[in-house]
Amino acid sequence: MMADAVGVILAGGQGRRMGGVDKALVPLGGTTLIERAIARASVQVRDLIINANGDPKRFAHLGLPVVADRVGGFVGPIAGVLAGLEWMRANRPKARWLASFSCDTPFFPMDMVERLAEKASHERAKVAVAESDSQQHHIFAVWSADISTSSEEVLVQRGMRKMGDFIAIFPNVRVSFAADPIDPFMNINTPEELARAEEYIVEQGAMG
Repeated sequence: MMADAVGVILAGGQGRRMGGVDKALVPLGGTTLIERAIARASVQVRDLIINANGDPKRFAHLGLPVVADRVGGFVGPIAGVLAGLEWMRANRPKARWLASFSCDTPFFPMDMVERLAEKASHERAKVAVAESDSQQHHIFAVWSADISTSSEEVLVQRGMRKMGDFIAIFPNVRVSFAADPIDPFMNINTPEELARAEEYIVEQGAMG
C-alpha cells in the first residue's frame, strides 16, 4: 500500500453501449464492477473515493466518499481526475499522489500504483500512465499533488476534453504492464465484453 496516495475510482460514465445502465453497478463474477474496482484499488492506496454524478446514495452501501464533477454535463474523465485532486488537497493535504482508476476495468494490476509512483518519482514526472501492448491507458495513472490546476480552468476556460491532451501539459512517463494471459486493462463497454470477462473469471477462478 502507498501510504501517501489517495485513489479515485471514476464511475461517472453514462454506459451508452451497455444500454444506458449504471455501469458501476453491473454484476460480474458474483459482485459488481465497482466493488471489484474497490477491492483492487483499496489495497494500493491509503484513502479511496468514488467520482460519480447523479444521486450519491446509490453508492452509500460502499462506505466511501462520493465526489461529483465540479463542471456539469458529463464532460469526461478529466473532470473526475480534477475532482479527485481537489478532494485530496482539501482532505488529505499531506498526500503526494492521486491514483485514478476506472470502475469498468475489472482486472487492473494490483501493483499498479506502486510501479507508477516509483517511475514518476525517479523521472521527476508529474504524471505516470499505465500502458499494455503498446497502448496507453490514460485513466490508469498517478498524478502529483503538485498539480494545482482547477476544473474551471481546464474544462471551462480551455475547453479540454481529451485525457491525452491534459496529460501532455505535464512532465509524464509511461509504465508497461504485461498483457498475458489477459490484458489487465480490458474494459467493459458492451454486453459482449462483459460476457468475455465472466468467461475469464470462470476459467481462472480469478479475482482477476
